[in-house]
Formats: sequence, structure tokens, C-alpha cells
Amino acid sequence: MKKILNKIFTKGTLIWLLVFTSFTAVYAQSTTVKGVVKDAKTHEAMSYVTVAFLNSSIGVSTDAQGRFSLTTTGNYNQINASFIGYKSVTKDVVPGKDQVINIVLTENSHTLSEVVIKSGKKKKYTNKNNPAVELIRQVIAHKSQNQLENYSYVEYNQYERMIFSLSNLSDNFKNKRIFKNYQFLFREQDSTAIGGKTLLPLYMEEKLSDNYYRKAPYAKKQVIEANKQVKYDANFIDNEGLTTYFNRMYQDINIYDNNVSLLSNQLLSPIADHSPDYYKFFITDTLKDQSPNLIELSFTPRNTNGLLFEGKIYITMDGNYAVQNADLTVNKNINLNFVRQMHADLAFEKNTDGRYHLSQSDLKIEFAINKKKGGGVFGERLVTVNNFAVNKPRMSETYDGPPLVYASNSQSKDDRYWLNSRPDTLDQVAADLYKNIDSLQTIPSFKRTMDIATLVLAGYKNYGAFEVGPANTFYSFNPVEGFRGRIGGRTTPQLSKRYYFETYGAYGTKDEKFKYFMSSTYSLNNKSIYSFPQNYVRASFQHDTKIPGQELQFVQESNFLLSFKRGDNDVWLYNDIFRLDYVHEFSNHFSYALGFKKWNQSPAGALQFQNLLPNGTLNDVNLIHTTELSAQVRWAPHEKFYQGKLYRTPIPDKYPIFTLNYSQGVKGLLGGDYNYQNVTANITKRFYLSQLGFTDVFTEGGYIFGKVPFPLLDIHHANQTYAFQLQSYNLMNFQEFVSDHYASITIDHNFNGFLFNRIPLLRKLKLREIIDFKSLWGGVRTENNPANDASLLRFPTDLGGGAGTYALSAKPYMEGSIGVGNIFKLIRVDLVKRFTYLDHPGAPEWGIRTLVKFDF
Repeated sequence: MKKILNKIFTKGTLIWLLVFTSFTAVYAQSTTVKGVVKDAKTHEAMSYVTVAFLNSSIGVSTDAQGRFSLTTTGNYNQINASFIGYKSVTKDVVPGKDQVINIVLTENSHTLSEVVIKSGKKKKYTNKNNPAVELIRQVIAHKSQNQLENYSYVEYNQYERMIFSLSNLSDNFKNKRIFKNYQFLFREQDSTAIGGKTLLPLYMEEKLSDNYYRKAPYAKKQVIEANKQVKYDANFIDNEGLTTYFNRMYQDINIYDNNVSLLSNQLLSPIADHSPDYYKFFITDTLKDQSPNLIELSFTPRNTNGLLFEGKIYITMDGNYAVQNADLTVNKNINLNFVRQMHADLAFEKNTDGRYHLSQSDLKIEFAINKKKGGGVFGERLVTVNNFAVNKPRMSETYDGPPLVYASNSQSKDDRYWLNSRPDTLDQVAADLYKNIDSLQTIPSFKRTMDIATLVLAGYKNYGAFEVGPANTFYSFNPVEGFRGRIGGRTTPQLSKRYYFETYGAYGTKDEKFKYFMSSTYSLNNKSIYSFPQNYVRASFQHDTKIPGQELQFVQESNFLLSFKRGDNDVWLYNDIFRLDYVHEFSNHFSYALGFKKWNQSPAGALQFQNLLPNGTLNDVNLIHTTELSAQVRWAPHEKFYQGKLYRTPIPDKYPIFTLNYSQGVKGLLGGDYNYQNVTANITKRFYLSQLGFTDVFTEGGYIFGKVPFPLLDIHHANQTYAFQLQSYNLMNFQEFVSDHYASITIDHNFNGFLFNRIPLLRKLKLREIIDFKSLWGGVRTENNPANDASLLRFPTDLGGGAGTYALSAKPYMEGSIGVGNIFKLIRVDLVKRFTYLDHPGAPEWGIRTLVKFDF
């Protein structure tokens, strides 16, 4: 110090002296207080305790280990620790020093001055003249001023940690030979806590982000500065999809929203606009030793099976009517699948303007098939908010761009960075989880288990650079091919990240013909072609059979289960298709695709291509040649999905998906016989209706310009299987209707048990009621109707010579169904009725269809 002062004075600069004096004065006033808060009775660390310098707005909440750290340059000489249900504690502080102060809190026993016991009937609960309901109405009335959107600008830092474990494990499981040398993988906890006594952590992800909000023009942006995730072998698991799926299940809980998204469902918030119609509220405590004073408001659902919370919220009595803390659970009878326990703790801190913001959210859920006993899966998502600042505008570039951005080095932060940046400290098992999972994946028995699971669930057997499958296509049968055997497979990223090859061969014992497929794909962004965002070029050739008008969702046509169909099923095609495709996806979920297709199709089974020659002779046409150019644009804002081995499985959300397709047939190009243009557009969207469930709506329209034979018209998606298909007509026969212009709508509404929960027997079974309606309008213009032009291929006929394929008339095709879902938590059964065109031969009026679907 002497040398520094000598230097300053020797320079003789008064300004430097003043700067140095100011700096030392400020430094001298800097006060840092650290410590741990514990319960006086149990000696356990307490989280969410508010610790603040007395008579200031400078405060923090303790972390999961009860730790806190406060720093100020102000002249404060006391700190105060407060927690709901405990006596506040004030401790002296020495200003200008770094110090450690540990605090012990004692439960606050509220005594009653008088106890009055009255006999008689229990008073019926009512909203009228109920002080608890009047209080919640005040909270509802003040919601807008207590939300983020009330400010012009907001910014904060956020830490997020998500961890999943096998839970409630028995000693027998823990002592299995596979874990003999890996006992360190297990995590012990209090047997009364969610998750049971023994946990086996299997997944963890951490994020540190900077978050920015601007009211006008609206912008909300998250910049991920650091991201760390447990990684599994990509041959078995889509790691990005797993993260997306978990984040969809464990979304942010904003208690001020009318509906809280949880596990792909929406639960009504206890402070929703109409919450008094669905909840019962009770004032259970008044806490006057808190600052500000708080009222403990307990609530419970009127219908315990409904998608509702129960628990307690603590309301500030300082004029804000804000929520300072919330303790949310769900009733054991709730119509929510596989949830054994759920607990969400929300803590709020006071802003500089006296209002409150969310400072910490801790959501814990344990899933299990048996809700009372046995192992399960425990998941926890902890979110901590720091450095919350309001109305401090930044440059416009801060708010511009996509809503989610990853810093270029977000994946490369080392252990030291995380150790210094986490707001809390991980326990030893969690801290070692990243390297433990890497070690686990080297165990041969674990690799065998994952290999078997992939074969059973995805249908592929991995052999390193090549995998064989899908297994459910190895055997099937149909009226045209008879017994159909098939074997195929594809390369994996282990061979190359840029080059992918896929192939299969099949043989039908009845038609005695070989079928085959081969494709070659080149990835342009050096990523797997199954990873988002895709950018690749693919060339393929297929020689195989197809049912005209069969549209399948997430199922291959050779699937064994599709061998079972109702009615006549002998109208088939032999196809030779060469395709060249280019696909380019962008991170904002906009994509486009360009394609070239050379397609030769010939009739198979009972299908015939016939027209009349000028002399009136019936002519068999064995082959139709088309050459087609195509383009597609698709926009799916905020789309979420899990990338499987074969398909992307969408994770439903409220955002729409738009798709526009254009195809151009070119006559004379590589033997093409027809000129035409085909334009189709569709929109898909889910509408959430709070307690009334949700509605999936799919609309589509198309128009074909030009003169084409019926195989090139739009052959509407029919379904002759016994499976219920959401985007096909379940009582329409294959190739029953064709159009050159059409519009359609599908409405599928799931009440989520809203009605059944009021019927005692059905309430216990936790069944869910569903209604579905489909309608199709369309027709065939005169120029494309073979009744007006004998040179066109005639519409197919049935075995008796009657009409088999029709054009829609002035009336639409309509069908509807009433369904019961959540049977054994997996099965949906629909009673389907067809309303129109019942005079068509073989047209069923009624049918029962089944769908297997996993829902929470």
C-alpha cells in the first residue's frame, strides 16, 4: 500500500488521489454476509427462506442446501430471516466486513385464546359472504399488476436444473449383479420425500441463461450461456428429443396464468379468473410477524378427479395482493395418468418498486404404473432467478432474432465454470452423474439391455455401422401377395455422419414377385439426417405394392398388424418410383423441400386400368407413366418432437402447423404422359379449453389443374383396418372417393374426463370421453370425369360390375364417433358412424375402432 501511495503522490496528481480515496471509501463499506439457515427442531437445512438486510429491498432466498449470500455497499447493521410458519430472526452485522452468520429458525406456534365447540350439521361451503373467496377475488383483480407483462423491460439471469431417476428402488434391485461395482450410482434420501428412499439418477441437464423481455414491440428472448446434459449413445436414444420431451412435461409454472401447462395437460390455476367456481378456499392462518403480513390461503378442488391443484398460497397484505409463496400438489384421485406424487414450491421476491417476481420454482413429480407401491421414475426441475431488473432498456439487437439462442461456446464450459456459476452446490451423486452415466454405458450388460429395448420399442437391431429392421415388417400377408416376407436395414452414424444407405427386399408367395427398395442420402450439414434441423439430398428407388388412398401415421405399410382389414381388400398397385429429394430445415422450424419423381404404376389384384377406344372397344392399360416436379414449404412455430428410429413423434402444443405442397406433372419429360398441377394446403392446431379438455383440428384443401386419369386424382385417405386413424376416414373403403378439388375438416375433442369425473363408477376408472367428426367436400370436374370422356380411364367397379369408385356430389362425406379413452391408461375405443353415402355397396354404417395411445 505504501508503494502505491508513494507512486500516487510522486505523480502529484490531485485527481488520482481523489479517485483512490473514493474507491477505498466504497470498498470499506462493502458488506458480505454468508451463512446457512436450519430448522431448530430437525437441524435440517431450509430452502426458500428470505434473508434480507433489515429495512432494505436487498434480499435473497436460501438454496436447496439452506445457503445464502448477501452483499451491499449500504450502511446496514442487521439482517432478517423469515419463513412462513416460523418466527423471524434478526442478526447483527458488522458493516464493511465479510462474515459468516448461521441462522436457526423456530416454528411459530399460533395459540387460540378461546376454543368453541358446536354440535350440529357441518355448514355447507359457499362462495357467498366467504372472506376467503373475497380475498382470492382481490388476488385475481390485481393479477395484471403482478405479472411480468406489467413492465416495459425486464431482464434476469436464470439457472435451471432437471434431473430424472429411477425411484423407490428395492434392496434387491440395488444389489443386482449389474450394479455390483457401481453402488456409487445410487442416491439415498428421506423415505418420506417424493421419490422414496433409494434413487438411481439416470439423466440430468443444467442451463444458465440471460433472459430479456420487451413489452412493445413484444419480444421475449432467452440466451443460453451454458448447457450441460447427460449424453446417451445416439444409436439408442435421441438426446435432443429427450430434452425436448422433458422440457414439455416440466414447463414453467406461472401461477398468474389461468391455466398451467403440466405433463402435456392444462391444470386450472388457483388464481384463475374463474377459480372460485372450481376450488374451495379457506383462510387457514394470518402471519403478522412477516414483512409484509401474509394470509395463508388453503384451497382444494371441488371435484378431486378434475385437472386441478390443491395446496396453499400466501398472499401479501401490502395492497399488492401478490403471491409470495405457493405450495402446490394434486389430489390422489386426479385424472392424471402415472403420477404417484407431485409437489411444486414457488417463491417470490420483492422488486425495487414493491411488486413481486418469481425467484425460485421447484417442481417434483414421481411417476409409477402402480400409484401405491413399487418402483417408479422421479423427476425434478429447479429454476432459480437472480439479478432481476426492470425498466432498463437495452439496444434493439438484444431483443431481436429467435426467442431461443445458444451461445457458440455454451456446450464447452468446464467443471470449474459450473462450480463457480451454479447458485447452489450439487450433492456428490448429482455432481458425478455425468461421468457415472458415461461409465455405465461401457458395462456390457447395460449395453445388452439397451440393445434389446431398442429392438422391442423401435424395431431395429444394431450391429454397429448397420442396423436391421424394422422387426414388425418382417412378416405380413395380404390378398395380392399372400404371405410377404421382408428383410431390410440401414446404416448408422457410426459408418458415416454424411452418407446414409437404406434398403429392403421382400417376396410375396402368391404373386411370386420380388420387391425391393434402396436409397442413398447425403447430409449437407454433417449431422445425422434424423437430427433437427435436417439438410440433405436423397435419391431412392422403390419397386413395391401399395393400396391406393391408404394414408398411415407413424406406421409402415408392411406392418404385421395392418394385415387384418375389414371388407374387400384386393385393390392394389405395383409401383416403380424413382425419387430425388432435397430437404432444408431451419432452426425457426420453417422448412422447404424440392423433389423430382418418376412414377410408373400398374394395377394389381382386382384393380384394372381400362378405357374405351374410338371404335368402342374396351382397352386394358397396363402402365401409367408420370414425371413430376414438386415443392413444399412448411412452418411449425415452436414445434416439439421426439425423433425416433423411423418417425418424428410430435409433442402436441397450442401452436399451429402450416403446410403448402405444389406438384407439376410434365408431359414428355422422361416418358411422362400428363401435364397437370396439384396444389394442397393444410393447417393443424390444438386448442386448449381449460377444464373442458382440448380439441385437435385438421383442415385441408386441394385443387388439380389439368386433365388426368383417376389414379392421378386425389384418392381420399380411407381406412379399412380396425385401428382408429385420426387423419383418415375410418368407414370409407379404399379408393371409394376421388376428387380434383376438395376441402376437409377433422375435429377431435378430448374432454379429459370432464363429464365422466361426475359419474361415480367412471370416475374411479378414470376414463375420458372423446368425440370426433370428419367431413369432406369435393368433386370431379367434367373434363376429368370418364363418364364425359371415354378416353379417360374408367372408374373401377366392384366384382359385380357396379361402381366401386365415386366422385363426391353436392353433399359431403361425413362420419363421426363417440369414444372412451384412457382404458387401462393406454387404449381408446370409438364407436364410429357414417352419415352419408350409405347406399354405396359395402359401405358400413357403424364400426368399432381402437387406438393405442400413451397419455398423461
